Amino acid sequence: MQYVKLGRTGLDVSPLCIGAMSYGEPERGHPYWSLPEDESRAMIRGAIERGINFFDTANMYSQGSSEEILGRALRDFGRRDDLVVCTKVRHPMRPGPNGSGLSRKAIMAEIDHSLRRLGMDHVDIYMIHRIDPVTPWEETLEALHDVVKAGKARYLGASSMKAWEFGKALRLQKENGWTRFVTLQNHYNLLAREEDHEMHPLCADWGVGTMIWSPLARGRLTRPWDATTDRSAKDPYQAMLYAGTEEADRAIVGALAAVAAARGVSMAQVALAWLRRNPVVTAPIVGATKPRHLDEAVASLSLDLSDDEVAAIEAPYTPRNDFQGVSDPKVIRQISERVGIRPTA
Repeated sequence: MQYVKLGRTGLDVSPLCIGAMSYGEPERGHPYWSLPEDESRAMIRGAIERGINFFDTANMYSQGSSEEILGRALRDFGRRDDLVVCTKVRHPMRPGPNGSGLSRKAIMAEIDHSLRRLGMDHVDIYMIHRIDPVTPWEETLEALHDVVKAGKARYLGASSMKAWEFGKALRLQKENGWTRFVTLQNHYNLLAREEDHEMHPLCADWGVGTMIWSPLARGRLTRPWDATTDRSAKDPYQAMLYAGTEEADRAIVGALAAVAAARGVSMAQVALAWLRRNPVVTAPIVGATKPRHLDEAVASLSLDLSDDEVAAIEAPYTPRNDFQGVSDPKVIRQISERVGIRPTA
């Protein structure tokens, strides 16, 4: 495994990150398809044995079960000083006041809860799991800075938002001397390339390395277009993320399959190799649930695509309105009502 630096930091990470949303007791909460502990441990051990040292989870995955399982497995199979562990905060963890969001109170409480579940005294990267539009940026960013200064996190990260929102946060951190975001988890793959317009140039300018969620478009880039799985049939985010461009997406998947067949490799390997060509991409977050998923991800690191192959895969792309979670009119209305503002439309 050849390790890389995360953005403009000195932190060494594998160019693949394991997404632990796939690991957690299913009865504890979202997602319903997560692996129970015995199966999860096998995948985590397999990742470490393949040289992967980068692991991502969140407090809300299986309502804390993912953190618990990941923490136990990493203690048993890895050496803590070699590993880079990320967890996230924002989404609801309990009913009632202060059970979610990015207020100082929520952040200070949730970092301690996450560390307890992980069985660690610090995480390497503490990330905001989307923005909290009803908490001022200044409150959130200072609280995150204080988490780092308290020794509970080494670095800070963010996740999908608009480029102007991320730029504002970075500017506030710089102006106030607060610990800045060094990584961004964003949605980017062969079917969703809108981040290339503004977000990726912004990240390049600020030295932010990206960690890509849904690098395989929730499985759409791993199989023929008309093939389905139990998860794809039930996943509510499929339509949310990939609606409206089906004709172009079908053509992209077809071109991807043709390149994979000509190379004698899997479609997943080609899709991941395409991501590696982007210099702002540090690592795709791979939700491996089978040993072959790990093997394909590692094999993709040795696959270099030609310019002609890339052109063939990219040619059918149609711009899309990428879902970010806070621009939906229903969400805006809910936020407005929560803070006592009467929506104008």
